[in-house]
Amino acid sequence: MSESEDGREVVVKRGHAPGATVAEVAGLRWLAAAGTVPVPTVRSFDQDQLVIDRVPAGRPSAAAAERFGRGLAGLHAAGAPAFGAPPPDGPTEAWIGRAPMANVPADDWASWYAADRVLPYVRLAVDAGTFGPAEAALFERACARIPASAEPPARLHGDLWNGNVLWDGREAWLIDPAAHGGHRETDLAMLHLFGCPHLDRVIAAYDESAPLADGRRDRIGLHQLFPLLVHTVLFGQSYAAQAVAAARSF
Repeated sequence: MSESEDGREVVVKRGHAPGATVAEVAGLRWLAAAGTVPVPTVRSFDQDQLVIDRVPAGRPSAAAAERFGRGLAGLHAAGAPAFGAPPPDGPTEAWIGRAPMANVPADDWASWYAADRVLPYVRLAVDAGTFGPAEAALFERACARIPASAEPPARLHGDLWNGNVLWDGREAWLIDPAAHGGHRETDLAMLHLFGCPHLDRVIAAYDESAPLADGRRDRIGLHQLFPLLVHTVLFGQSYAAQAVAAARSF
């Protein structure tokens, strides 16, 4: 943490993987452009570091959670050119945490989700010895059963776990995106996976603002495959069982 020339407190982030800073900056600016959920302002960046405004610390409240739900619905509705589309000026070879993530535009959600958000991480887990042939075959069968979706490409945060939602006492702020075009239920499924204060209020306000398709709860496991597999690649066996369970349940 540091202080800018105008006296504002800022956060200086270093140690990014090559190209990750550019991807994060593009994502932050794309989310901010929707004007629906607060995002820290980018002060400066280069290949080695990123400087953004610090979000003041506060406590989450039910009212803030409802505003967050409505804002998240608006963010998703701002849309994307295609599934897998990167933010403007964002790289095709991006990152989610320290795992690689390809942003390759596609028209069909089901085939794109299987090809670019599930199977690449299964292959990485197989290469690391975390999964064997039986587990790989299970994920391939699950991918073959992914249903078609009529949802248009949404503007996703892309890494929407609780640690990337900060509360200042009045609003929820978004940080550390892995932004891309995707299915809006994927962001919501990640909130379910890792928890979120007043999550029931967030989802209710979201659904009131932008009604979700019937059967959403039955699809949560499907949308959690992506973050669970990323965590399996990053952290190994501790998340592998959850990923396998999600594939089996789906």
